[in-house]
Amino acid sequence: MAKEKLIPSPPAKYRVVDSSLLDKGRRGKHYDLMQGVVKELKGAPVGSALEIPLEDVGGIGLANLRSAIHRGATAEGLEIQTLADKKNFYVWKTRA
Repeated sequence: MAKEKLIPSPPAKYRVVDSSLLDKGRRGKHYDLMQGVVKELKGAPVGSALEIPLEDVGGIGLANLRSAIHRGATAEGLEIQTLADKKNFYVWKTRA
């Protein structure tokens, strides 16, 4: 048997942590806005829509806003529909 040379591995660049200690919830940059909308939506009667002025959402693009609201509503068990025009984003529950 030939002797194998052991090549030392380079020092680790990243720290290793226990994954069970990590928060695995999604808290993206739209989280606070999404939570506020979903909270109001839960209290709104079926047949009424929330009107969210697009100029008040802090530069969030319509696609990202719609996606965040749908994720939040789905997580809360709400079925919703959305619509947008040039000035506003509308969201409403489709079922109680």
